[in-house]
Amino acid sequence: MEQYTGKSVVQEIAVGSIYVFAKKESSLTKRTIEDADQEMARFDAARSEAMSQLDQLYQEALTQVGEEEAMIFDTHKVMLEDLDYLEAIEEKIRTDKVNAEYAVTATGEEFAAIFAGMDDEYMQARAADVKDISDRVVRILEGRQDDGFHPEEPVIVLAEDLTPAETIQMDKSKILAFVTQKGSANSHTAILARSLNIASLVNTDIEIKPEYHGRQAVVDGVEGVFYIDPEPELLQQKEKEQKELAGREEALKQLVGMLSETKDGRKIKIYANMGNVEDVAQVLKNDAEGIGLFRSEFLYLGREDFPGEEEQFEAYKEVVSAMKGKKVIIRTLDIGADKKADYFGLDPEENPAMGYRAIRICLTREEIFRTQLRAIYRASAFGTVSIMFPMIISVNEIRKIKAIVEQVKAELASENIATGEVELGIMVETPAAAVISDQLAGEVDFFSIGTNDLTQYTLAIDRQNQKLDPFYDSHHEAVLRLIRMTVENGHKAGIWVGICGELGADETLTEAFVDMGMDELSVSPSSVLKIRDRVRNIG
Repeated sequence: MEQYTGKSVVQEIAVGSIYVFAKKESSLTKRTIEDADQEMARFDAARSEAMSQLDQLYQEALTQVGEEEAMIFDTHKVMLEDLDYLEAIEEKIRTDKVNAEYAVTATGEEFAAIFAGMDDEYMQARAADVKDISDRVVRILEGRQDDGFHPEEPVIVLAEDLTPAETIQMDKSKILAFVTQKGSANSHTAILARSLNIASLVNTDIEIKPEYHGRQAVVDGVEGVFYIDPEPELLQQKEKEQKELAGREEALKQLVGMLSETKDGRKIKIYANMGNVEDVAQVLKNDAEGIGLFRSEFLYLGREDFPGEEEQFEAYKEVVSAMKGKKVIIRTLDIGADKKADYFGLDPEENPAMGYRAIRICLTREEIFRTQLRAIYRASAFGTVSIMFPMIISVNEIRKIKAIVEQVKAELASENIATGEVELGIMVETPAAAVISDQLAGEVDFFSIGTNDLTQYTLAIDRQNQKLDPFYDSHHEAVLRLIRMTVENGHKAGIWVGICGELGADETLTEAFVDMGMDELSVSPSSVLKIRDRVRNIG
């Protein structure tokens, strides 16, 4: 029996055979060409096909795992349009007289090395993206298909790492678990594993060997251990634990229709986060009491121009109507940082997470903001709608927002367009907003704490940077104090307070949040019943 340790992403257990996912090696050769124009035409055709593939992958990712995972394909499209990258390839073809496959590969390696050598961690991470898009173009030029995943039965996927495209294109019905040598809890593999609720280990201390293919294994996502050829006694024990976990899942279904209430009578609402219209089915299936975060970016990403008012209205109306009176909290667009849309014409930034994004775009480009607000208010006539605004840092911002909102409402009224009563709230995701939450509370109807960014900004740690994982602590006392302060200041002003970040689904903090007096927790649809169960066992 062999045993390896990894970082657990989903606390489930899987038992099955191993499928070693090995990438096919390219038989790339360097050739001298005679006709540079003809070779450039080959490259241009391959690049066009790659762009089409990325568009398709974006739509697949949007449907399967939401806009956050899908955005990586927009990033790849941007790179395939980068003039420096394209000019470097053309120079190799025309000046060095080399074939397109070699020119693309060499350019990709050069650019990846440049990114990898940068001080900025975000830019270092782009090295893998450049290599990925270059490999895609070369595969098309060579007429090769993507590396295949065709197991006959469900398997444990073992790989060095997996690209976004590889994870999205796999047949999900044939995946029992993921085990990767590289990666982090925020990797594409991890995001997919969470969406599928299957056992997954990343950053595993294993040297992958071809002979592992087909061997029996156990992935223990509870303990973070990967067993190959487990001893009979261990296998029996893990199968027993697996059944116990499955039994818990079945028991959770009995909580559908029940209140999220502690044994001593304290109530808290359990809402769901969602990233596109299709997610509403999972929200309803898991009996969420409302939608605490409806990310609107899916309407803006993966396209060539701004969505119109009518398109937005129809999307919001569909979700609001489906929820049949349950509250739907729509976050206004949070474009910027890692969410790119070329047609916005945003300039490159050295520190985009702290740059021109979210409400800062809306307040300086009001035509975009007004269109979205009109669509949301029109949809509010079909159910219960609230709006929340991201990245707030001042009272002045809220007052500007409210002035625009009043103008939009007046416009709609003058056009005899029906609207409903709409709560206005803000995301508390900056330390500034938490610290002055006593002032902000008098201006809005509710707070929703975005714990992901609040933790990142409070600790000054990029949560996407694997090197900083040992320093990243989402339970840091500073973060918890800011959360408690926000709840207390909200309640003093008579408004309700919730959480829509990842900490909302952290069962180890549920009791602490209830004790703080938190009014609402918004989590992924698959976590709704788990958190309800945790609440009902408090007190």
